[in-house]
Amino acid sequence: MPESSEAPVALVTGGAGFIGSAIVELLRASGHRVVVLDLQGGDLAVDLSDEQAVRAAARDVLAEHGHVDVLVHAGVSFHRAALGDLSASLLRDVMAVNVEAALWLTQELQPTMSERGFGRIVFLVSDTFYNPPPVSDMLPYIMSKGALIGAARSLARSLGSSGITVNCVAPGLTPPPVKVMTEEVSADVQSRQALERPLVPNDVAEVVAFLARPEAQALTGQTLCPDGGLVLL
Repeated sequence: MPESSEAPVALVTGGAGFIGSAIVELLRASGHRVVVLDLQGGDLAVDLSDEQAVRAAARDVLAEHGHVDVLVHAGVSFHRAALGDLSASLLRDVMAVNVEAALWLTQELQPTMSERGFGRIVFLVSDTFYNPPPVSDMLPYIMSKGALIGAARSLARSLGSSGITVNCVAPGLTPPPVKVMTEEVSADVQSRQALERPLVPNDVAEVVAFLARPEAQALTGQTLCPDGGLVLL
């Protein structure tokens, strides 16, 4: 579907990543004008750990498009550390990218959404919050995703009267082009899925695109888990 000045505007962080790019492609196919914030590429190169840069980017998008209808926070810091190796600087970096950037963007975009009576906010989290893998060095990542789920539930309550929904999508293990898990961990996770095939980025993108639709107005404060049934088991 070609973009037009009447098309809804979506802002996607991490849109150059392997899951983020699938989300961007699907939102564009459904008629959204998509703006990508990603340090590795996209429309605006933004360091998501820099509060002022994140806020400035949101204001730039509003200045150009007038409003944002959909915010998808798919940007992620995956720095790993076990409890004994965790430092304040590493934890701050992970929380800044994974949690704080989402809040600063929401803070900047929410007033216009409220004025228009419509907004769709989706945070990408992780099913590791519910099913931590058998490794100890994902502590800061799992902590940050849990914090984002809590933020979404709180925001859903406070913003619902303005027509804004806030939801999370918690993918299961979706193998990226570059391995971030050992073969043993990947095999362990997949063996506990109800779905036998590996997950692919489009499995996640389809759920995000659904939550971005006007028809998804009754879903808010939810965490949907495209994880192949891992939560069930």
